[in-house]
Amino acid sequence: MTGGRIEYVYTDKAPKPVGPYSQAVKAGCFVFVAGQIPLDPSTGKLVEDFEEAARRALENVKAILEAAGATLGDVVKVTVYIRDISRFQDFNRVYSEFFRDSKPARAVVEVSNLPLNAPLEIEAIAYTC
Repeated sequence: MTGGRIEYVYTDKAPKPVGPYSQAVKAGCFVFVAGQIPLDPSTGKLVEDFEEAARRALENVKAILEAAGATLGDVVKVTVYIRDISRFQDFNRVYSEFFRDSKPARAVVEVSNLPLNAPLEIEAIAYTC
């Protein structure tokens, strides 16, 4: 779907949105990826193990970026919502598997709860021009 210079991105390689929003929106040179919880797109089930959950959420972000014609290397900002900040170093280990060469700006925020009681949610902004 498009609306002028705005394009709504969808891929079946990431979970369907759990609400009335798009997986991502392309606006000019920017791609705004909606928050991704660790839902496995093939099963629709939440990944429970924390590190596997982080991987799954990042894989979802990556798949959506690719559907928008972007890569993880195009990401300029990441926001992570995490239910247990004591898992910060565990998250960093997994995160560094995905962002080896690029180092986007990032915020990690502890929150009391997330959709479906997920352990974390990750959103990203990419710049493609």
